[in-house]
This record gives sequence, structure tokens and C-alpha cells, in this order.
Amino acid sequence: MPDFFPVVHDIIKSYSLVIGRRLRQAGQDLMKAQEALARRQDLPQAAHANLAAQALIVARQTEVQQWEEMQHTYRDHLERLSLLLHPFRLSDSTPQTSAQVESQWHAEVEAIEALATREQLPARHPARQKGRKQIPGLAALVDFWWQGVWPDVEPFVLSPLWRQWVQEYLLPLVYWERQVAHTRCPRRKARMVQALEAVRAAFDPHAITHRLAPHVLAEWHAWATERVHVFQRASSAVEGRNGSLSQMQHNQRGLPKQRSKVWTVLHHFDGRAADGTTPAARFFGRSFPDLFETALSHIDALPRPRQRDRASVRSG
Repeated sequence: MPDFFPVVHDIIKSYSLVIGRRLRQAGQDLMKAQEALARRQDLPQAAHANLAAQALIVARQTEVQQWEEMQHTYRDHLERLSLLLHPFRLSDSTPQTSAQVESQWHAEVEAIEALATREQLPARHPARQKGRKQIPGLAALVDFWWQGVWPDVEPFVLSPLWRQWVQEYLLPLVYWERQVAHTRCPRRKARMVQALEAVRAAFDPHAITHRLAPHVLAEWHAWATERVHVFQRASSAVEGRNGSLSQMQHNQRGLPKQRSKVWTVLHHFDGRAADGTTPAARFFGRSFPDLFETALSHIDALPRPRQRDRASVRSG
């Protein structure tokens, strides 16, 4: 199954640099036209030339505006792409299938290609084909996740109303809570917060929510949290600690083995989550001594500073 972020990166590489160069070139042309007009204004009998220079500036400004609008439109399509791969629609938090995700993905990619064709950007067929081939496998993650949800609750023989509460209220609530906590982009986070608030407004007054005892509701919330954590749009090879180390290896042409071991120990035994636990404690299910104190206990007493021979000092 392909990873989400490399696929989006392949799409970004298709046209982002070209659009950026065109916009930068348009800005430079506008600056040159403005500088040329400023030089001519000091010259006598340059009225006709000034009119031509002013017309050129207007044309350059229009060109800059066009490329800015295109870049904005292109980024809007990319942002919508980045928000598609979820088990729930961001607009109304309704559950969606892999087929629906794939259809929306193709629509956004085709819109980007139509935009590039209209602006006569150079074709990037290899990158486009590479991205298209990975879309079905990427979208399949949604159905795969849903297939793992219902076996957990089948022993309870839920009624249709209960299944609806789980599928359309509980799971979206917990899912958007997690996404809001992990999303750093302000624009995307604002949209997810909006979706979360809408789901919470429907979840809180629901009849089943009111019927459940607090401890039972907490158990349902814990189960939903566990299921939500299973949905991963990318593997650790492209994000997280392994992705960070991979990028460092690439940038620095390799890392010393001893340094890599030290960083591994720091991550496992000193990197703490929001609840204060370390990866080692969560994995082994028990606590470990403080890393700094443990390392300090293995350091012998530091040697005293060297003292100069007083006799030699007096003789000198």
C-alpha cells in the first residue's frame, strides 16, 4: 500500500516549481518596467515614452496578478487533495468508502491538469502517471480500516440505531479530535476544528449518549480511540522518528553509528508524550529509571584539577 505523503509530493513536483518560476519572473519583469519608467521621468520630452512605459507596467501588473491567482487556485486543489484521505468527509463527517475517495482524488487531479493545460505549462507525464497508479492503493486504506471496525462490535449485536451512533457520531468525534491534535497547518486545523464542533454538537444531545453511564461512555470512547489510532495515512518510513533519521542520513551523507545509538536511547527512554510516558514505558508496560540520573550514576568522580609544584614556582 503506498504512503500518502510521497504521492502528494509527486503531484506537487509536477507544477509547483514551474508556477513559482513564472510568478517570480513576472515580478522581476514588473520591477524592471517600474525602474525604467522612473529613469525616464527625469528626462525632458519623454512624454510619449512615459505613456508606453506606463502601459507596459499595467501589462506586467496584470501578468503578476494572473500568476498569483493561478498559484492560489493550484494550492487550493493541493489542500483539498491533502484532506481527502479520511474515513469521514471533512464537509459533513459522513462515512465514506474507498471508491468515493478515489473519485474525489481523480477529480482534483484532473482539475490540476486542466489548469496546467489552460496556462500552457509544460507537461509532466511521468509524474502524473506515477501519481495516478498509486491512487487506488491509497484509497483502499479507507475500506481496509472500516473492515477492522465492525468485527470488534459484532459480539454486541448492535441495533441499527446503535450502529448509526457508532458510525456517524462516536467515531467521527474521536477521529477529528485526534486529527485536530496532530495537525499543525492553521488553515487545515481550522477546518477540522469546524468539523469537530459540528460532530460534537450532534453527539452530545444524542439519545444514546444521554442513556449511557459515564463509565460506559468512557469505555466506548476508549475503544473508538484505539480504532482511530489504527488509521495511519503514512508509514514511519516517511514521517516520525524514522523519517527524520532518514532525512538526516540523506542530508549529512550518513550518521556516526555511536551518535545514532545515543539518539535511539534518548528517543526510547527520554522522549515523552503528552501524558509523560516514554516509548519504552508504553512498549514494555512498565516504568524505567530516569535516563539522566542513570547515566550520571555510571560516571566516576571527576579528577581534581592539577596542582602546580610549589617548589618549582618559588624557584622560577
